[in-house]
Amino acid sequence: MFARRILLGVTAAIGVYVGLWAAVWPTGFYDAFPGFGRIWVAVDGPFNEHLIRDVGALYLGLAVASIAAAFARDAAAARVVGVAWTVFGLPHLLYHVTKLGGMATVDAIGNVVSLGGNLALGILLMLPGPRETIDEKEDV
Repeated sequence: MFARRILLGVTAAIGVYVGLWAAVWPTGFYDAFPGFGRIWVAVDGPFNEHLIRDVGALYLGLAVASIAAAFARDAAAARVVGVAWTVFGLPHLLYHVTKLGGMATVDAIGNVVSLGGNLALGILLMLPGPRETIDEKEDV
């Protein structure tokens, strides 16, 4: 299904954007994520290069899984990737929702909306297509 491939493309883009930045330039990620003059990571505690590089690697792994599922053209592959984004996204969102105190209002809203959007993408990828049944495969 074309819509599912679009969702996979969006998740891949998110994964590459966050992942490359955090994995390759962890100090820059810490100091300036998400960009555009906003700062979301540095307000949460001291710099930890290991943690930031690991988060970058996680996002890159999710991006590669999204890309692979898009090329697989199999709805089951896309659903598995959706499970991965959801399993990562839910606790990630829940953590950040409880740590908004040091952020400006616009940053707190942006943080919740972006992380909530990532979670929603994962959930949408998990859902079966409109004509999909247990016994048939749907083209992604």
